[in-house]
Amino acid sequence: MDIKVLMSRVFGWMFIGLMITFVTGIVVALNPNMIMNVFTSGWLWVLLIAELVLVIVLSARIMKMKPVTAKICFALYAFVSGLTFSSYFIVYDLQSIIYVFLITGVVFGLFALIGFTTKMDLSRFGTILFMALIGVLLCFVVNIFTQNSTVELVASIISVIVFIGFTAYDTQKIKRLGESGLPEDNLAIYGALQLYLDFINLFIDLLRIFGNSNSND
Repeated sequence: MDIKVLMSRVFGWMFIGLMITFVTGIVVALNPNMIMNVFTSGWLWVLLIAELVLVIVLSARIMKMKPVTAKICFALYAFVSGLTFSSYFIVYDLQSIIYVFLITGVVFGLFALIGFTTKMDLSRFGTILFMALIGVLLCFVVNIFTQNSTVELVASIISVIVFIGFTAYDTQKIKRLGESGLPEDNLAIYGALQLYLDFINLFIDLLRIFGNSNSND
């Protein structure tokens, strides 16, 4: 399997997923009726549960799915994520979102390149990154109740470090899986999902740190 071809397909599908999410988020944010339906009714919990179920199923079963099923499920996950992601287009101004998106793209690209080219075995950092991620998630959950801005800032900074680590880690992992002879179509979607999640979470963390809230206008 040509690794460069595989990675181009991975990043291609990741880009498609990101565009589905961002376009969906913008469309929902610009439509007051859709905003009401998503955020002022029980549909929000349905969407959050559907998002969680989809990502769990995809992560666990993607290599066993038919390629077309994997692609449809990935696109569906990106769409559902876009519905909940629309809240960021309401909370933050568009110029700020574009600015942070560009920063995220540069940071993500740099660490993906490091992951692809480094000779260091990054697999040793997998457990450390996962444990750090659990710690950060617990901080965010606790902060839902405490609403401490300092805790949110510190947790966001740590989360940025965690996800740039995951970006390099996942890129190297996808490269090595490509060298193992797994089905290229499924592996491309698997890799796209992993890097999509890294990018989205990195973007959200950077938005919390650098984003300008609409309430400040």
